[in-house]
Amino acid sequence: MKLDGIWLPVITPFIEDKVDLKSYEKLINYYIDKGISGIIPLGTTGESPTISDMEYELILDKTMEYVNARVPVIVGAGGNYTKKVIEKIKVVEKYKPEGILSVSPYYNRPDQNGIYEHFKAISESTSLDMVLYNIPYRTGRNIELPTILKLSELKNIVGIKDACGDMKLSMNLILNAPSGFSVMVGEDILLYNSLLLGASGGILASSHLNTESFIDMYNKIQNNDYKAALEIWKQLSKLIPMLFEEPNPAPIKYCLSKLGLIDSDEVRLPLVRISDHLKNKLNSII
Repeated sequence: MKLDGIWLPVITPFIEDKVDLKSYEKLINYYIDKGISGIIPLGTTGESPTISDMEYELILDKTMEYVNARVPVIVGAGGNYTKKVIEKIKVVEKYKPEGILSVSPYYNRPDQNGIYEHFKAISESTSLDMVLYNIPYRTGRNIELPTILKLSELKNIVGIKDACGDMKLSMNLILNAPSGFSVMVGEDILLYNSLLLGASGGILASSHLNTESFIDMYNKIQNNDYKAALEIWKQLSKLIPMLFEEPNPAPIKYCLSKLGLIDSDEVRLPLVRISDHLKNKLNSII
């Protein structure tokens, strides 16, 4: 699997508390036509904590059907109980995606040895490619660089979604990443800087909007046209903070609903729809 470019951690549309498959198929086709490099269902942006086991398999099945091998699919499959994550991955394997995206254990906050052993056990349990996900402001624990480098030696750990939120840490990771190990930006506002340093691409919730601009900026950087890329980034960087001003993915769902790409901006509790104040701000840019 080639892990680079702009990947979409796709939202899960709901209507009357059910997964809206009609809107979901529309989204998949829309973003593949836009030129997205890959699709990631059932991540945090897909509201995975509120997805039932039955819905998880339904979304998996429909994702593979709708994508129809046009782009690679990496499935969100993480948690803080190693055995349960491995059991979930056995379900994922039946649908034959290219890989899994697995977040560092949250809440129980293992030390670096525990993080390593967690991912090592998962790696040994599956032949699927694995992408680590480091987002310490959600998990309570950073995956430190020596741990990442040690994990990168395992046969099927092919990259990381880096959302550590610290440009210095991200820079050290990008500059020291082994050959063949992809560093994918997960902190959307750091995309331009990280790509200039040599990041492989981005897994970006904000790429639900102005998708062509994200892809165009990425391609221009790959072609060493940094000034043109910067002009695109100046516009994108105004949008990104608004999309995270209230909990993700509620602002994105509002925008997609306004654009007619989904039939409802519904989110599941404990998330709620966005405020009127943010709606007014977003209305000015969509």
